[in-house]
Amino acid sequence: MKRSRREVEIFSMSFLDVVSCGFGAIILLLVIVKIAEPVTIERISADLSGLVAQRQQELFEIRGETTVLNRDLTASQEQLSEIKTRLARLQGDLSKIRGQYQTTRNTHEAQTVIAKQLSQAQQKLSEAQRRLLGASYQRHQEDTTIGGVPVDAEYIIFIIDTSGSMQKGAWSLVLKKLTEILDIHPKVKGIQVMNDMGDYMFEAYKDRWIPDTEGRRKAILERLAGWTPFSNSSPEEGIEAAIRKYHRPDRRISLYVFGDDFSRGSIQDLLNTVSRLNSGKKPKERLVRIHAVGFPTMFQNGKEATLNAVRFAALMRKLAEENGGSFVGLNATRP
Repeated sequence: MKRSRREVEIFSMSFLDVVSCGFGAIILLLVIVKIAEPVTIERISADLSGLVAQRQQELFEIRGETTVLNRDLTASQEQLSEIKTRLARLQGDLSKIRGQYQTTRNTHEAQTVIAKQLSQAQQKLSEAQRRLLGASYQRHQEDTTIGGVPVDAEYIIFIIDTSGSMQKGAWSLVLKKLTEILDIHPKVKGIQVMNDMGDYMFEAYKDRWIPDTEGRRKAILERLAGWTPFSNSSPEEGIEAAIRKYHRPDRRISLYVFGDDFSRGSIQDLLNTVSRLNSGKKPKERLVRIHAVGFPTMFQNGKEATLNAVRFAALMRKLAEENGGSFVGLNATRP
């Protein structure tokens, strides 16, 4: 007996119902998504656009602040550079002032020592001075003096015998004495240097004053070391030129005559000439003060002086006495 086989239906109604429901659910989901998508995208786009705009605004602000900060930094750097430059200049000025102060202090100390030594030396020579100047010599009480030598001059003129005897026998001592005289006049209004014939040491300063500066004083000493103009061993021309060209009523002038002999002319004639040129309006008033320094180059055998040396000492003693100055006769040619 054959058993009847029951046919199975694959696409039954139940299966089709399930499939239909699944497709329907998918379609429904798609519909829901499509409806909500534009709103969401629009909202997201709007949010992102606002955020981008905000970030761009912040970026602009940061760039603006950066520009300002860079400008301030550049200005600060320029100010710092200027301050550093000023500081370097001030440090240089300070170093210069310190150097000048130190130089001034050293110069002052040296001048003090030299003045003290000169004063002591002049005091030791006081007996010889009194003998050379004479017992009747009177010095004005109001004069400022160092070691008995008046140093009240505002202007000083050196008249130096440049003859061969002075050059060979006493020139280093001439340099030393001129330096000492400059040192006891630490500051004057003008200086002049000429030889006994009236020839100028510096032609550029002919008929005018050499400024009193440290550099000019150094130049005078350097020039004097090798200065050898012709000389006739008579100070007449130099003294006359100094009085005629440089005297003014408002100037206090001192002449310093350096020499070793008087080889020509009359002592009295020269005294008369100087007296006539140097007399002021009042009795015994003198236009310039005349000092003299005698150098012992004309001593025979180291003891006796020649006639010309004696004549020079007599002339200078009387010349200084009549014109308010001092005569100092040195007893050695070595500095």
